[in-house]
Amino acid sequence: MSEDKPRLGVAMVGYAFMGRAHSQAWRNAHRFFDLPLEPHMTVLVGRDEQRASAAAKQLGWDSVETDWRRAIERDDVDVVDICTPGDTHAEIAIAALEAGKHVLVEKPMANTVEQAEAMTAAAVAARARGVQSMVGFTYRRVPAVRLAQRLVAEGRIGEVRQVRAQYLQDWLADAQTPLSWRLDKEKAGSGALGDIGAHIIDLTQFITGQQLAGVSGMLDTFVTERPVAESFSGLHGTGGSERGPVTVDDAASFLGRLSSGAPAVFEASRFAWGRKNAIRIEVNGSTGSLAFDFEDMNVLHYYDATEPAETAGFHRIIVTEPEHPYIEAWWPAGHGLGYEHGFVHQAVDLVRALGAGEQPTPSFEDGLHVQRVLDAIERSAAQNSTFTTIGD
Repeated sequence: MSEDKPRLGVAMVGYAFMGRAHSQAWRNAHRFFDLPLEPHMTVLVGRDEQRASAAAKQLGWDSVETDWRRAIERDDVDVVDICTPGDTHAEIAIAALEAGKHVLVEKPMANTVEQAEAMTAAAVAARARGVQSMVGFTYRRVPAVRLAQRLVAEGRIGEVRQVRAQYLQDWLADAQTPLSWRLDKEKAGSGALGDIGAHIIDLTQFITGQQLAGVSGMLDTFVTERPVAESFSGLHGTGGSERGPVTVDDAASFLGRLSSGAPAVFEASRFAWGRKNAIRIEVNGSTGSLAFDFEDMNVLHYYDATEPAETAGFHRIIVTEPEHPYIEAWWPAGHGLGYEHGFVHQAVDLVRALGAGEQPTPSFEDGLHVQRVLDAIERSAAQNSTFTTIGD
């Protein structure tokens, strides 16, 4: 640890997929970026001490706790990073904020609007005491996405007229894939809608600088029962039976209107064979367009409609120049970044905000609005409604 940099003790709750991604971010953020505080990987929290200890050793955490409550009581912890299933977010986040710890929570922020409202109220109260909070919508930190947001804000495509956004995966397309917590509504809150649909909702709002004001949605579950994995048995009271129910959506399709009235079309599916992590967003404006595909994540396509027709066309911008967001800290031009770098940028932005005593973004208020959008889509789908207004 640097002698001239104040220490920022981090406790991370959960150590699976997201925990691994967050761990490499905490390890690397201060090694590539100049930060006002130096993150210290103080404690990893997991229910199974043996497994948590093995994960801590592998990922670089100094110590282990088996109860998150003990972690937030520790004087050497300043930030609580929540990487657990959605049903635990509210309890952990509220307790951490009340204990004076800054909070980073993975998306979606909660499983219900009520939980997100309680978390936001706790965040507002904590902010008055200098304690900050942030939601982990990591794809905001992809340099090409950040460049798209900058170009829209600068008026480079004029007035936003329409948006199309997709998030497509295929990891559940095989009907024999076993049950996991992500297929249990009590644990996950929703399926493709909250798991990946939340990302394209946030990306649309972030890039356009507008909020969704209303939606109309459809939800589909294609496979209603799946094999019960050994680690999942008993969760639904199946008593070790061979199959258990899927209680969330497999795919979500919805229309929306931004605050300006511009229409937006969304699709989120975990059943799209051949699509591993395809996040696609296109924004059409009055004087141009922007298009991004995460499967080619170092590229942004930009069309300038003010150019002469003779030479007009989409420009393929390779977002690896020092002038591009975040890039200066990394590799020479043309050397692309990967999935993990977004998490580093997330940690960087959070630490810089904490060092400046500022509210990091996206805030819990931002996360609450996304939660309200998810809720409106579910209500619209359940009621076969043509349009559901987002509540304040």
